[in-house]
Amino acid sequence: MDSASGITVAALLLAAAATVGFAVYGVRLARTTSDFLVASRSVGARWNAAAISGEYLSAASFLGVAGLIAKYGADALWYPVGFTAGYLGLLMFVAAPLRRSGAYTVPDFAEFRLGSLRLRRLAALVVVLICAVYLIPQFQGAGLTLRILLGLPSWVGAVAVGGIVIGTVVGGGMRSITFVQAFQYWLKLTAVAIPALVLAVHFFGNGPVNMAAEMTSEGAPWLEPGGGLGGPHPLYSVYSLIIATFLGTMGLPHVLVRFYTNPDGRAARATALTVIGLVGLFYLFPTLLGVFARLYVPQSLTDGNSDAGVLLLPGSVVSGLPGQLLGGLVAAGAIAAFLSTSSGLLVSLAGVISTDLLPGRIRDFRAAALVSGAVPLVLSLAVASLDLSRTVGLAFSVAASTLCPLLVLGIWWRGLTAAGATAGLVVGGLTAGAATVVSVTGGVSTEFAGGWLAAVLGYPAAVSVPLAFLAMILASKFTHRQSSHEVSRIFVRLHAPERLGLGADREPGTRPA
Repeated sequence: MDSASGITVAALLLAAAATVGFAVYGVRLARTTSDFLVASRSVGARWNAAAISGEYLSAASFLGVAGLIAKYGADALWYPVGFTAGYLGLLMFVAAPLRRSGAYTVPDFAEFRLGSLRLRRLAALVVVLICAVYLIPQFQGAGLTLRILLGLPSWVGAVAVGGIVIGTVVGGGMRSITFVQAFQYWLKLTAVAIPALVLAVHFFGNGPVNMAAEMTSEGAPWLEPGGGLGGPHPLYSVYSLIIATFLGTMGLPHVLVRFYTNPDGRAARATALTVIGLVGLFYLFPTLLGVFARLYVPQSLTDGNSDAGVLLLPGSVVSGLPGQLLGGLVAAGAIAAFLSTSSGLLVSLAGVISTDLLPGRIRDFRAAALVSGAVPLVLSLAVASLDLSRTVGLAFSVAASTLCPLLVLGIWWRGLTAAGATAGLVVGGLTAGAATVVSVTGGVSTEFAGGWLAAVLGYPAAVSVPLAFLAMILASKFTHRQSSHEVSRIFVRLHAPERLGLGADREPGTRPA
């Protein structure tokens, strides 16, 4: 093993050891079912914001955003913009009312709002679908990282990350991973900021670069007609991407469940506001690294490994020990990205399965975590690997087409019915879900139907989101509604400040009143 590989291995082991250490500390505090599901609703706004940012900034953010900017140029800036701006909608429309509902999961909220056990079961299936689609690229990204850095088979990285995540979640649930995710946000920020700043100093210290010549290098699609984001229909793809990322954040189960850990709605709003600042700060640096990857490691584009650009940059630009240390830091940040996001997704999956399909005891949560971590891990080794941000973008499309309409209309529209919500979940889930399945299994040719079918399947949100909202509204108009007294009681609970004392949190496993 050479010195560069030794430093990389040491960095990976330190990141993994720190993760396990924080997890063990959290396990000591996890005693009740509420600890496992929502950390007993005792997490403060700043701590929770760091934890949310840690789990939200996934492999797609750490590696994928830079890769897409290197590959597609300015069009791909909508990924970091959308990933950040989605929290503005979450802050304005969802965070505080969702926390005031007293629910433990999104399906729990669905039953609280509309009083339908069938709707709760359907929402649980949607959560499982979204989390599974989101988990797969995390494991694939871990495999890619260890293959690029150490030459190991892809399955080694996937299995290693999967094992650590499953062990962490089974051991302490939400209480355990809160400490892990908060730590990992700052690790990821450090691991992406320092290399970006060092490369910026190197770039400006070595005089101007012929940018036009670099951007039109062989195999690079920035300035080629039809070669940008979305192929032959880039405008449609960009607008669809904006819809998916702006609205999808409001429907991501692993993000939403963290707002249940705040003490009250005011803390939930403060958390969302802080997250906007933390996430926005982070995304400055992958954007910069994407430009540098375009200039210094164009081979990552021509060989189809655009996500590897961030991993290859330090050693390609900075020689000797400094470059090796930067490479080790980037490797540690990449592993932290996979671990933190996978942990949050697995807690959401296990929470929904244990409370909606099982009795909701601690041992049920642990069994659900074990199974729901193993299945996506196996699938990650079997399905096609797309660009990381593209795969995560598809998960955002499913979330924007299902849980986002349910939450927005459920919180703000009195006329929503259980039948209407069911219709919207089915229409949005089938439309976006089918597009996701086709995309991850190989997609369709851009030559078919003028490329429109490939564009819609690759970026379905512009079609699936309006259909989901429309289905919910129309079906609600023609189906039986709850009594006005019951709806008023629920809306007071959702929108009145907690100091009025109009609602109290339930214990896990009890049905909504």
